[in-house]
Amino acid sequence: MKLPVVSDSPRSMDFDAHVQTTLPGGLLRESTTTLQINVGRRCNQACLHCHVEAGPSRTEAMSDATFERVLHVLRRSPTIRTVDITGGAPELHPRFRELVIAARALSCEVIDRCNLTILHEPGMEDLAAFLADHRVQIVASLPCYLESNVDAQRGRGAYEGSIRGLRTLNALGYGMPDSDLSLSLVYNPGGASLPPPQASLEDRYRRELRGRHGVEFHRLYTLANMPIRRFAHALRRDGEHDAYQALLVENFNPATVGALMCRSLVSVAWDGVLHDCDFNQMLDIPCGAFADSARNTVFDIESYDAIRGERIATASHCFGCTAGAGSSCGGALAA
Repeated sequence: MKLPVVSDSPRSMDFDAHVQTTLPGGLLRESTTTLQINVGRRCNQACLHCHVEAGPSRTEAMSDATFERVLHVLRRSPTIRTVDITGGAPELHPRFRELVIAARALSCEVIDRCNLTILHEPGMEDLAAFLADHRVQIVASLPCYLESNVDAQRGRGAYEGSIRGLRTLNALGYGMPDSDLSLSLVYNPGGASLPPPQASLEDRYRRELRGRHGVEFHRLYTLANMPIRRFAHALRRDGEHDAYQALLVENFNPATVGALMCRSLVSVAWDGVLHDCDFNQMLDIPCGAFADSARNTVFDIESYDAIRGERIATASHCFGCTAGAGSSCGGALAA
């Protein structure tokens, strides 16, 4: 989609004003059903579109004390049905497997945000089998079905490593048509544009990956690139930041507002600070519930549902979740 001419109207960048056309009371939290945990920012890759700015040299990692508190509050949060583990490459955290086991023991569905190449890193040879044994749902980043595009975003050899990882998962049953081992792929545009329709792109991915590599998967999620952190730096470098932000605003879709993930998700950072979503976490914006308080960590609550009914913190980047078909950790929000 062509980048628009930037409007100079201050109201054009007011996310809350747009939301109130659909929800007069603004964005408020509903019951918390998903706990997203960022266990650290170390990763074996350094992707250009990564809003976490993760990479091999990052050292941030959840401490033992914070890890124990995250689990303590989880055990006292019966509304949580899904534990979504992310990073960095979350599997690099030394207690990743312990977290999976603990969450499954509470009958929670567990999602691993996997970059696929991690499955064949030294010391990770049994990781795929571990995930299968514990029925972990895998959501794997694969920004394109073409090698040149993937390597341009994620580094040389990333595509080959990703296909190898997908084949390993397929061999265990992940992504196969009659299997309940869930394997979803994630698409991000290569630049300053909105994702194409999710259903048609999923069909294209399936044809291309099956035909080229004999690879299977269950579903494709399309995510818009958020104009924050590493991607924002690239936009500014190329002189496209303001135009991309305007593109998101001009494509605001009211039909996406009711399904925004921040209404039922709590994001816990590696340092224990609570956020309304993963993107707010990367911008150091704490939960709107703590806007007037310095007490905003997992040590300050006894249940992840304690902030139900509170206002959600928003900013201009939130237009990325409501543009076009919308965008969330579970893909598009509207047809």
